[in-house]
Amino acid sequence: MKVLRATAVALAVALAAATAQATDPDAVRDVLDQQYDLAAERAAAPQFFHMTTEVVQFALDGTRVGVETFRLKLKCVPAAQSGKEGDQYTCAHFTHQRDDGPELGIPALEGWTYVFDPGLEGMGVGGQVLGIPHDRFEGLTFDDATPLPPMVAYPVYNSFIDFHAVVDVFGRPIPEGGGGGIQDLTRIGQKIVHAAANTKAPVNLGTNVAEGSYFKNGEVTLELKGVSIVDGAPCAVVTYDSGESSLEMAVEPMPDFKVTTVGTSHYFGDLFIDLETLWPRKVTLGELVITETRLPAPPNKINAVCERHLTIRSVPEEEF
Repeated sequence: MKVLRATAVALAVALAAATAQATDPDAVRDVLDQQYDLAAERAAAPQFFHMTTEVVQFALDGTRVGVETFRLKLKCVPAAQSGKEGDQYTCAHFTHQRDDGPELGIPALEGWTYVFDPGLEGMGVGGQVLGIPHDRFEGLTFDDATPLPPMVAYPVYNSFIDFHAVVDVFGRPIPEGGGGGIQDLTRIGQKIVHAAANTKAPVNLGTNVAEGSYFKNGEVTLELKGVSIVDGAPCAVVTYDSGESSLEMAVEPMPDFKVTTVGTSHYFGDLFIDLETLWPRKVTLGELVITETRLPAPPNKINAVCERHLTIRSVPEEEF
């Protein structure tokens, strides 16, 4: 059976034909039972993204106790156009909102430009995860000049890690010899173990989170679930699942007062890959995190449960 790049026009015509013959299972099978090439080069045109992350905190009795919302706008100029060693990203806007309070911007991030070019192991220059520089996230303030608390500063930094983890680590082919990746998904229903499975990444960040802190993936899998339509564009639907993951974070908010948080995480979601451009049209992520924070003074232990809901949308430049 032929390998299909599956252009938007070709797939749309095939889907329309199958729909017209919906009572004929063979017509539907002919559309879906083909091979896909998700390893091709992405389109070189600039891309524009809106990303929203909602973090919901729960009491141990299930009561919702707080919501934080992080909103990020990113522009990407692919390497083929930027002339850089990797894709050039510009943060156009970043805001944080707690519950129904005001939405506060972070001026130091507006207009910040960086080049994304991760190594095979997901590490970049200086051992910084995905090459995202830590120093940009030191001493941040809101637009009302209020300093960001450490427990807000870290999720701000982590928003960029999340973005590239799903859009690039899961959404792009793994270089030859690097293990399983999206390039190995060629048929609907196929499932593979991703190269990121069981990997351990440092999560230290400047003075906020100490050396030795880490996040460890479980058995990360990718599955080509099917095809869908997003904003009129035919897309491959690729599901990812982290398996049972673990984490440990250490902070020292004051001298001789070390606080350690350990816990488990399970995240999962869908990538909607535009079959014409190979860029994600939409990405979703859900995550359940259960932690225990250990203190050197009473109450000694604090348990917490939170959910994270993340959505990334590709938008036209005029909407961006």
